[in-house]
Amino acid sequence: MSVSANSELRTPNPDPRPALPVDILRFNTCGSVDDGKSTLIGRLLYDSKSLMEDQIEALERSADITGGGQINLANLTDGLRAEREQGITIDVAYRYFATPRRKFIIADTPGHVQYTRNMVTGASTANLSIVLVDARLGVIEQSRRHTAIASLLRIPHLVVAVNKMDLVGWSEQRFLEIRAQFEEFLPRLDIKDVKFIPLSALNGDNVVDPSPHTPWYSGPTLLGHLETVHIASDWNLQGFRLPVQWVNRPNNPKNPDLHDFRGFSGQIAGGIVRTGQKVIALPAGIVTTVKQIWTYDGPVQEAFCPQSVTVVLEHDVDVSRGSMLIGPDHLPGASSELHAEVCWMHPRGLQAGRKYHLKHTTHTVQAVVTELVNKLNVSTLETEAAPAELNVNDIGEIKLRTSKPIVFDGYGTNRLTGSFILIEQGTNATVAAGMLMPPREVVKSEHGDYVI
Repeated sequence: MSVSANSELRTPNPDPRPALPVDILRFNTCGSVDDGKSTLIGRLLYDSKSLMEDQIEALERSADITGGGQINLANLTDGLRAEREQGITIDVAYRYFATPRRKFIIADTPGHVQYTRNMVTGASTANLSIVLVDARLGVIEQSRRHTAIASLLRIPHLVVAVNKMDLVGWSEQRFLEIRAQFEEFLPRLDIKDVKFIPLSALNGDNVVDPSPHTPWYSGPTLLGHLETVHIASDWNLQGFRLPVQWVNRPNNPKNPDLHDFRGFSGQIAGGIVRTGQKVIALPAGIVTTVKQIWTYDGPVQEAFCPQSVTVVLEHDVDVSRGSMLIGPDHLPGASSELHAEVCWMHPRGLQAGRKYHLKHTTHTVQAVVTELVNKLNVSTLETEAAPAELNVNDIGEIKLRTSKPIVFDGYGTNRLTGSFILIEQGTNATVAAGMLMPPREVVKSEHGDYVI
Protein backbone atom coordinates (compact mmCIF):
# COMPACT_ATOMS: atom_id res chain seq x y z
CA MET A 1 0.00 0.00 0.00
CA SER A 2 1.24 3.47 -0.80
CA VAL A 3 0.29 6.22 1.65
CA SER A 4 1.78 9.71 1.60
CA ALA A 5 1.68 12.39 4.24
CA ASN A 6 -1.32 14.05 2.59
CA SER A 7 -3.29 10.95 1.72
CA GLU A 8 -5.67 8.66 3.56
CA LEU A 9 -5.90 4.92 3.80
CA ARG A 10 -8.01 3.42 1.05
CA THR A 11 -11.43 2.18 2.09
CA PRO A 12 -12.48 -1.33 1.13
CA ASN A 13 -13.90 -1.89 -2.31
CA PRO A 14 -17.72 -1.86 -2.08
CA ASP A 15 -17.78 -4.92 -4.32
CA PRO A 16 -18.11 -7.85 -1.84
CA ARG A 17 -16.36 -10.27 -4.19
CA PRO A 18 -12.67 -10.81 -3.30
CA ALA A 19 -10.18 -9.38 -5.76
CA LEU A 20 -8.31 -12.08 -7.66
CA PRO A 21 -4.52 -11.74 -8.00
CA VAL A 22 -3.28 -10.85 -11.46
CA ASP A 23 -1.66 -13.89 -13.09
CA ILE A 24 1.64 -12.68 -14.55
CA LEU A 25 4.20 -14.95 -16.20
CA ARG A 26 7.74 -13.64 -16.37
CA PHE A 27 9.93 -15.38 -18.91
CA ASN A 28 13.18 -14.81 -20.74
CA THR A 29 14.59 -15.96 -24.06
CA CYS A 30 18.17 -17.13 -24.38
CA GLY A 31 20.38 -19.08 -26.75
CA SER A 32 23.27 -18.51 -29.11
CA VAL A 33 23.75 -15.60 -31.47
CA ASP A 34 21.34 -15.62 -34.44
CA ASP A 35 19.15 -18.39 -33.05
CA GLY A 36 16.15 -16.06 -33.45
CA LYS A 37 15.40 -14.87 -29.93
CA SER A 38 14.34 -11.33 -30.84
CA THR A 39 12.45 -12.57 -33.90
CA LEU A 40 10.54 -15.04 -31.74
CA ILE A 41 9.43 -12.32 -29.34
CA GLY A 42 8.46 -10.09 -32.26
CA ARG A 43 6.40 -12.94 -33.72
CA LEU A 44 4.67 -13.51 -30.37
CA LEU A 45 3.74 -9.84 -30.14
CA TYR A 46 2.73 -9.58 -33.81
CA ASP A 47 0.62 -12.74 -34.07
CA SER A 48 -1.05 -12.26 -30.69
CA LYS A 49 -2.16 -8.78 -31.90
CA SER A 50 -0.36 -7.07 -29.03
CA LEU A 51 1.14 -4.27 -31.15
CA MET A 52 -0.15 -0.73 -31.57
CA GLU A 53 -0.73 0.67 -35.04
CA ASP A 54 2.21 3.06 -34.72
CA GLN A 55 4.51 0.12 -33.85
CA ILE A 56 3.43 -1.74 -36.97
CA GLU A 57 3.94 1.41 -39.06
CA ALA A 58 7.44 1.85 -37.61
CA LEU A 59 8.26 -1.74 -38.54
CA GLU A 60 7.09 -1.15 -42.10
CA ARG A 61 9.13 2.06 -42.37
CA SER A 62 12.28 0.30 -41.20
CA ALA A 63 11.76 -2.72 -43.46
CA ASP A 64 13.80 -1.29 -46.33
CA ILE A 65 16.66 -0.34 -43.99
CA THR A 66 17.19 -3.50 -41.96
CA GLY A 67 14.92 -6.14 -43.39
CA GLY A 68 15.53 -6.09 -47.12
CA GLY A 69 11.96 -4.98 -47.79
CA GLN A 70 10.53 -7.52 -45.34
CA ILE A 71 9.30 -6.61 -41.87
CA ASN A 72 12.05 -7.35 -39.36
CA LEU A 73 10.27 -8.51 -36.21
CA ALA A 74 13.54 -8.44 -34.24
CA ASN A 75 13.42 -4.63 -34.31
CA LEU A 76 10.61 -4.75 -31.74
CA THR A 77 13.16 -5.70 -29.07
CA ASP A 78 16.53 -4.74 -30.56
CA GLY A 79 16.21 -1.03 -29.85
CA LEU A 80 19.90 -0.05 -29.78
CA ARG A 81 21.42 1.16 -33.05
CA ALA A 82 24.37 -1.20 -32.61
CA GLU A 83 21.94 -4.11 -32.19
CA ARG A 84 20.16 -3.33 -35.44
CA GLU A 85 23.36 -2.77 -37.36
CA GLN A 86 24.94 -6.03 -36.18
CA GLY A 87 21.73 -8.04 -36.00
CA ILE A 88 22.45 -9.12 -32.39
CA THR A 89 21.07 -8.48 -28.91
CA ILE A 90 23.43 -6.64 -26.55
CA ASP A 91 21.33 -5.34 -23.67
CA VAL A 92 18.32 -6.90 -21.95
CA ALA A 93 15.07 -5.70 -23.54
CA TYR A 94 11.78 -5.98 -21.65
CA ARG A 95 8.44 -6.21 -23.41
CA TYR A 96 4.92 -6.59 -22.05
CA PHE A 97 1.80 -8.09 -23.55
CA ALA A 98 -1.37 -9.86 -22.48
CA THR A 99 -3.89 -12.37 -23.71
CA PRO A 100 -7.32 -13.07 -22.24
CA ARG A 101 -5.74 -15.83 -20.13
CA ARG A 102 -2.58 -14.23 -18.73
CA LYS A 103 -0.25 -11.22 -18.65
CA PHE A 104 3.38 -11.58 -19.69
CA ILE A 105 6.69 -9.83 -19.02
CA ILE A 106 9.41 -10.84 -21.49
CA ALA A 107 13.14 -10.36 -21.06
CA ASP A 108 15.06 -10.72 -24.33
CA THR A 109 18.59 -11.57 -23.21
CA PRO A 110 21.84 -11.57 -25.22
CA GLY A 111 23.42 -14.70 -26.68
CA HIS A 112 27.09 -13.66 -26.70
CA VAL A 113 29.37 -15.22 -24.09
CA GLN A 114 30.65 -11.73 -23.20
CA TYR A 115 27.11 -10.69 -22.18
CA THR A 116 26.49 -13.61 -19.80
CA ARG A 117 25.97 -11.10 -16.96
CA ASN A 118 23.09 -9.52 -18.94
CA MET A 119 21.51 -12.94 -19.35
CA VAL A 120 21.73 -13.54 -15.58
CA THR A 121 20.14 -10.15 -14.91
CA GLY A 122 17.25 -10.75 -17.28
CA ALA A 123 16.57 -14.29 -16.07
CA SER A 124 16.87 -13.60 -12.33
CA THR A 125 13.13 -12.97 -11.86
CA ALA A 126 11.82 -15.37 -14.52
CA ASN A 127 9.27 -18.12 -13.91
CA LEU A 128 10.17 -19.73 -17.23
CA SER A 129 13.13 -19.70 -19.58
CA ILE A 130 13.00 -20.30 -23.34
CA VAL A 131 16.24 -21.72 -24.74
CA LEU A 132 16.32 -21.40 -28.52
CA VAL A 133 18.24 -23.91 -30.59
CA ASP A 134 18.99 -23.59 -34.31
CA ALA A 135 17.70 -26.83 -35.84
CA ARG A 136 20.63 -26.83 -38.29
CA LEU A 137 23.31 -26.57 -35.57
CA GLY A 138 21.74 -28.56 -32.78
CA VAL A 139 22.93 -28.29 -29.18
CA ILE A 140 26.06 -26.14 -28.97
CA GLU A 141 28.11 -24.72 -26.09
CA GLN A 142 25.86 -21.69 -25.60
CA SER A 143 22.81 -23.96 -25.42
CA ARG A 144 24.38 -25.87 -22.54
CA ARG A 145 25.67 -22.67 -20.95
CA HIS A 146 22.29 -20.94 -20.84
CA THR A 147 20.48 -24.09 -19.72
CA ALA A 148 23.00 -24.45 -16.88
CA ILE A 149 22.52 -20.80 -15.86
CA ALA A 150 18.73 -21.30 -15.85
CA SER A 151 19.31 -24.22 -13.48
CA LEU A 152 21.62 -22.17 -11.24
CA LEU A 153 18.97 -19.45 -11.04
CA ARG A 154 16.39 -22.12 -10.06
CA ILE A 155 14.04 -21.20 -12.91
CA PRO A 156 11.34 -23.85 -12.46
CA HIS A 157 10.14 -24.15 -16.07
CA LEU A 158 12.16 -24.56 -19.26
CA VAL A 159 11.07 -24.55 -22.90
CA VAL A 160 13.50 -25.81 -25.52
CA ALA A 161 12.33 -24.08 -28.71
CA VAL A 162 13.86 -25.82 -31.71
CA ASN A 163 13.80 -22.93 -34.17
CA LYS A 164 14.30 -22.72 -37.95
CA MET A 165 12.69 -26.12 -38.48
CA ASP A 166 11.73 -24.93 -41.96
CA LEU A 167 15.46 -24.98 -42.89
CA VAL A 168 15.72 -28.71 -42.12
CA GLY A 169 12.56 -29.65 -43.99
CA TRP A 170 10.47 -29.99 -40.82
CA SER A 171 12.30 -33.21 -40.08
CA GLU A 172 10.87 -35.09 -37.09
CA GLN A 173 14.10 -37.08 -36.92
CA ARG A 174 16.16 -33.90 -36.52
CA PHE A 175 13.84 -32.67 -33.77
CA LEU A 176 14.19 -35.97 -31.89
CA GLU A 177 17.99 -35.87 -32.27
CA ILE A 178 18.16 -32.42 -30.62
CA ARG A 179 15.80 -33.54 -27.87
CA ALA A 180 18.05 -36.54 -27.19
CA GLN A 181 21.12 -34.26 -27.01
CA PHE A 182 19.43 -32.17 -24.32
CA GLU A 183 18.23 -35.17 -22.36
CA GLU A 184 21.84 -36.37 -22.05
CA PHE A 185 22.79 -33.53 -19.67
CA LEU A 186 19.42 -32.38 -18.26
CA PRO A 187 19.49 -34.97 -15.42
CA ARG A 188 22.60 -33.19 -14.03
CA LEU A 189 20.62 -29.96 -13.66
CA ASP A 190 17.92 -28.87 -11.23
CA ILE A 191 15.09 -28.28 -13.71
CA LYS A 192 11.87 -30.18 -13.11
CA ASP A 193 9.62 -29.07 -15.98
CA VAL A 194 11.01 -29.17 -19.56
CA LYS A 195 9.01 -28.79 -22.78
CA PHE A 196 10.31 -29.26 -26.36
CA ILE A 197 8.54 -27.36 -29.17
CA PRO A 198 9.46 -27.36 -32.90
CA LEU A 199 8.83 -23.99 -34.55
CA SER A 200 9.77 -21.33 -37.04
CA ALA A 201 9.86 -17.88 -35.48
CA LEU A 202 10.29 -16.16 -38.84
CA ASN A 203 7.20 -17.75 -40.38
CA GLY A 204 5.14 -18.14 -37.21
CA ASP A 205 4.80 -21.94 -37.21
CA ASN A 206 3.81 -23.27 -33.76
CA VAL A 207 4.42 -19.88 -32.16
CA VAL A 208 0.84 -18.66 -31.78
CA ASP A 209 -0.97 -20.88 -34.28
CA PRO A 210 -0.41 -24.62 -34.89
CA SER A 211 1.70 -25.45 -37.93
CA PRO A 212 0.46 -27.68 -40.76
CA HIS A 213 4.12 -28.69 -41.30
CA THR A 214 4.36 -30.70 -38.06
CA PRO A 215 1.61 -33.35 -38.14
CA TRP A 216 3.96 -35.51 -36.06
CA TYR A 217 3.91 -32.98 -33.17
CA SER A 218 0.85 -33.15 -30.92
CA GLY A 219 1.94 -30.71 -28.21
CA PRO A 220 0.85 -27.10 -27.65
CA THR A 221 2.06 -24.03 -29.49
CA LEU A 222 4.54 -21.84 -27.66
CA LEU A 223 1.89 -19.28 -26.68
CA GLY A 224 -0.51 -22.05 -25.71
CA HIS A 225 2.10 -23.45 -23.32
CA LEU A 226 2.92 -20.00 -21.91
CA GLU A 227 -0.77 -19.41 -21.24
CA THR A 228 -1.32 -22.70 -19.41
CA VAL A 229 1.93 -23.56 -17.61
CA HIS A 230 1.21 -23.83 -13.88
CA ILE A 231 3.12 -21.19 -11.90
CA ALA A 232 0.92 -20.70 -8.83
CA SER A 233 3.04 -23.15 -6.83
CA ASP A 234 6.35 -21.55 -7.87
CA TRP A 235 6.19 -19.01 -5.04
CA ASN A 236 7.32 -20.17 -1.61
CA LEU A 237 4.15 -20.22 0.49
CA GLN A 238 5.82 -21.88 3.49
CA GLY A 239 7.41 -19.63 6.05
CA PHE A 240 6.13 -16.05 6.19
CA ARG A 241 8.73 -13.42 5.25
CA LEU A 242 8.13 -9.66 5.07
CA PRO A 243 11.27 -7.53 4.57
CA VAL A 244 10.22 -4.11 5.86
CA GLN A 245 10.71 -1.43 3.22
CA TRP A 246 9.44 1.52 5.22
CA VAL A 247 7.44 2.46 8.32
CA ASN A 248 4.03 3.78 7.26
CA ARG A 249 3.00 6.82 9.34
CA PRO A 250 0.39 8.85 7.39
CA ASN A 251 -0.12 11.53 10.14
CA ASN A 252 -2.93 13.11 8.16
CA PRO A 253 -4.49 15.96 10.22
CA LYS A 254 -7.68 15.73 8.13
CA ASN A 255 -8.30 12.21 9.42
CA PRO A 256 -7.79 11.86 13.18
CA ASP A 257 -8.33 8.09 12.90
CA LEU A 258 -4.88 7.88 11.29
CA HIS A 259 -3.13 9.86 14.01
CA ASP A 260 -1.72 6.78 15.73
CA PHE A 261 -1.49 4.58 12.65
CA ARG A 262 1.84 2.75 12.40
CA GLY A 263 2.24 0.01 9.83
CA PHE A 264 5.14 -1.77 8.21
CA SER A 265 5.12 -1.82 4.41
CA GLY A 266 6.87 -4.15 1.99
CA GLN A 267 6.47 -6.99 -0.46
CA ILE A 268 5.81 -10.41 1.02
CA ALA A 269 8.82 -12.54 0.09
CA GLY A 270 7.41 -15.85 1.26
CA GLY A 271 4.50 -17.57 2.93
CA ILE A 272 1.06 -16.38 4.01
CA VAL A 273 0.12 -13.90 6.72
CA ARG A 274 -3.26 -13.70 8.44
CA THR A 275 -4.73 -11.32 10.99
CA GLY A 276 -4.39 -12.74 14.48
CA GLN A 277 -1.32 -14.85 13.74
CA LYS A 278 1.92 -14.57 15.70
CA VAL A 279 4.96 -13.10 13.97
CA ILE A 280 8.52 -12.45 15.03
CA ALA A 281 10.17 -9.09 14.45
CA LEU A 282 13.86 -9.51 13.62
CA PRO A 283 16.52 -8.57 14.57
CA ALA A 284 14.79 -7.47 17.80
CA GLY A 285 13.50 -11.03 18.28
CA ILE A 286 10.14 -9.88 19.69
CA VAL A 287 7.03 -12.04 19.30
CA THR A 288 3.83 -10.12 18.55
CA THR A 289 0.51 -10.53 16.71
CA VAL A 290 -0.78 -9.20 13.40
CA LYS A 291 -3.60 -6.73 14.08
CA GLN A 292 -4.41 -5.58 10.53
CA ILE A 293 -3.29 -6.19 6.97
CA TRP A 294 -3.76 -3.39 4.43
CA THR A 295 -3.43 -3.53 0.65
CA TYR A 296 -4.00 -0.82 -1.93
CA ASP A 297 -7.68 -1.84 -2.10
CA GLY A 298 -8.22 -1.78 1.66
CA PRO A 299 -7.94 -4.18 4.60
CA VAL A 300 -7.83 -7.94 4.07
CA GLN A 301 -7.82 -10.93 6.39
CA GLU A 302 -4.86 -12.64 4.72
CA ALA A 303 -2.16 -11.95 2.16
CA PHE A 304 0.49 -14.03 0.47
CA CYS A 305 3.68 -13.86 -1.59
CA PRO A 306 4.31 -11.75 -3.71
CA GLN A 307 1.69 -9.18 -2.62
CA SER A 308 2.69 -5.74 -1.37
CA VAL A 309 1.08 -4.97 1.97
CA THR A 310 1.17 -2.86 5.11
CA VAL A 311 1.03 -4.88 8.33
CA VAL A 312 -0.13 -3.34 11.63
CA LEU A 313 1.07 -5.11 14.78
CA GLU A 314 -0.61 -5.40 18.19
CA HIS A 315 2.44 -4.09 20.06
CA ASP A 316 4.86 -1.25 19.52
CA VAL A 317 8.09 -2.96 18.51
CA ASP A 318 11.43 -1.73 17.24
CA VAL A 319 10.99 -2.31 13.51
CA SER A 320 12.45 -0.18 10.73
CA ARG A 321 13.64 -0.48 7.14
CA GLY A 322 15.84 -3.56 6.85
CA SER A 323 14.01 -5.46 9.59
CA MET A 324 12.08 -8.62 8.71
CA LEU A 325 8.79 -10.00 10.00
CA ILE A 326 8.71 -13.80 9.93
CA GLY A 327 6.31 -16.55 10.95
CA PRO A 328 7.10 -18.93 13.83
CA ASP A 329 7.24 -21.91 11.47
CA HIS A 330 9.86 -22.73 8.80
CA LEU A 331 12.39 -20.41 10.42
CA PRO A 332 15.09 -18.74 8.31
CA GLY A 333 18.80 -18.62 8.97
CA ALA A 334 20.63 -15.71 10.55
CA SER A 335 24.38 -15.27 10.22
CA SER A 336 27.19 -12.92 9.34
CA GLU A 337 29.18 -15.78 7.77
CA LEU A 338 27.73 -16.43 4.30
CA HIS A 339 28.41 -18.97 1.56
CA ALA A 340 27.10 -18.10 -1.90
CA GLU A 341 27.31 -18.52 -5.65
CA VAL A 342 27.90 -15.26 -7.51
CA CYS A 343 27.93 -14.06 -11.08
CA TRP A 344 30.67 -11.46 -11.33
CA MET A 345 29.65 -8.48 -13.47
CA HIS A 346 32.52 -5.99 -13.25
CA PRO A 347 35.56 -5.66 -15.56
CA ARG A 348 37.82 -5.49 -12.49
CA GLY A 349 38.12 -9.03 -11.13
CA LEU A 350 36.96 -10.24 -7.72
CA GLN A 351 39.69 -11.20 -5.27
CA ALA A 352 39.59 -12.36 -1.67
CA GLY A 353 39.86 -9.53 0.85
CA ARG A 354 37.84 -6.99 -1.17
CA LYS A 355 35.15 -5.02 0.70
CA TYR A 356 31.70 -4.22 -0.70
CA HIS A 357 28.20 -3.19 0.31
CA LEU A 358 25.88 -6.21 0.35
CA LYS A 359 22.19 -5.48 -0.34
CA HIS A 360 19.85 -8.26 0.75
CA THR A 361 16.10 -7.61 0.43
CA THR A 362 15.74 -4.14 2.04
CA HIS A 363 18.84 -4.47 4.23
CA THR A 364 22.29 -3.14 3.27
CA VAL A 365 25.42 -4.04 5.23
CA GLN A 366 29.17 -3.93 4.70
CA ALA A 367 30.77 -7.20 3.64
CA VAL A 368 34.22 -8.58 2.92
CA VAL A 369 34.95 -11.51 0.62
CA THR A 370 36.92 -13.95 2.77
CA GLU A 371 37.49 -16.78 0.27
CA LEU A 372 37.05 -17.74 -3.38
CA VAL A 373 35.98 -21.37 -3.11
CA ASN A 374 35.76 -22.33 -6.78
CA LYS A 375 34.94 -21.17 -10.29
CA LEU A 376 32.30 -22.94 -12.39
CA ASN A 377 32.65 -23.91 -16.03
CA VAL A 378 28.97 -23.55 -16.98
CA SER A 379 29.51 -25.46 -20.22
CA THR A 380 30.87 -28.63 -18.62
CA LEU A 381 29.58 -28.03 -15.05
CA GLU A 382 33.11 -28.77 -13.79
CA THR A 383 34.68 -26.55 -11.12
CA GLU A 384 38.14 -25.07 -10.62
CA ALA A 385 39.08 -25.02 -6.93
CA ALA A 386 40.46 -21.89 -5.25
CA PRO A 387 40.80 -19.57 -8.28
CA ALA A 388 42.98 -16.49 -7.92
CA GLU A 389 40.08 -14.28 -8.99
CA LEU A 390 36.69 -14.22 -10.70
CA ASN A 391 36.62 -12.24 -13.94
CA VAL A 392 33.67 -10.58 -15.64
CA ASN A 393 30.87 -13.08 -16.46
CA ASP A 394 32.47 -15.78 -14.27
CA ILE A 395 30.27 -17.78 -11.88
CA GLY A 396 31.76 -19.18 -8.72
CA GLU A 397 31.35 -19.93 -5.03
CA ILE A 398 32.60 -17.46 -2.45
CA LYS A 399 32.48 -16.91 1.31
CA LEU A 400 31.67 -13.54 2.87
CA ARG A 401 31.57 -11.95 6.28
CA THR A 402 29.08 -9.16 6.93
CA SER A 403 29.27 -6.39 9.53
CA LYS A 404 25.85 -7.44 10.91
CA PRO A 405 23.98 -10.74 10.71
CA ILE A 406 21.37 -11.00 7.96
CA VAL A 407 18.18 -13.10 8.03
CA PHE A 408 17.99 -15.30 4.95
CA ASP A 409 16.92 -18.55 3.33
CA GLY A 410 18.83 -20.69 0.88
CA TYR A 411 18.27 -19.55 -2.70
CA GLY A 412 16.84 -22.96 -3.60
CA THR A 413 14.20 -22.49 -0.90
CA ASN A 414 13.30 -18.85 -1.51
CA ARG A 415 14.64 -16.88 -4.47
CA LEU A 416 13.69 -13.55 -2.86
CA THR A 417 15.27 -13.97 0.57
CA GLY A 418 18.10 -16.09 -0.82
CA SER A 419 19.52 -13.54 -3.26
CA PHE A 420 21.67 -10.42 -2.91
CA ILE A 421 23.83 -8.01 -4.87
CA LEU A 422 27.30 -6.66 -4.16
CA ILE A 423 27.85 -2.93 -4.61
CA GLU A 424 31.26 -1.36 -5.05
CA GLN A 425 32.02 1.19 -2.37
CA GLY A 426 32.67 4.66 -3.70
CA THR A 427 31.18 4.16 -7.19
CA ASN A 428 27.93 2.41 -6.12
CA ALA A 429 28.29 0.13 -9.14
CA THR A 430 26.56 -3.24 -8.93
CA VAL A 431 29.40 -5.72 -9.36
CA ALA A 432 27.82 -9.11 -8.60
CA ALA A 433 24.55 -10.97 -8.21
CA GLY A 434 24.59 -13.66 -5.55
CA MET A 435 22.63 -16.77 -4.54
CA LEU A 436 22.96 -17.83 -0.90
CA MET A 437 23.62 -21.42 0.15
CA PRO A 438 21.25 -22.90 2.78
CA PRO A 439 22.03 -21.60 6.29
CA ARG A 440 23.87 -23.82 8.75
CA GLU A 441 21.70 -22.69 11.65
CA VAL A 442 18.20 -21.26 11.82
CA VAL A 443 16.87 -18.58 14.14
CA LYS A 444 16.78 -20.16 17.60
CA SER A 445 14.20 -19.99 20.35
CA GLU A 446 15.02 -19.54 24.04
CA HIS A 447 12.16 -19.59 26.56
CA GLY A 448 9.69 -18.54 23.88
CA ASP A 449 11.67 -15.48 22.80
CA TYR A 450 13.15 -15.63 19.31
CA VAL A 451 16.63 -14.21 19.02
CA ILE A 452 19.42 -14.25 16.48
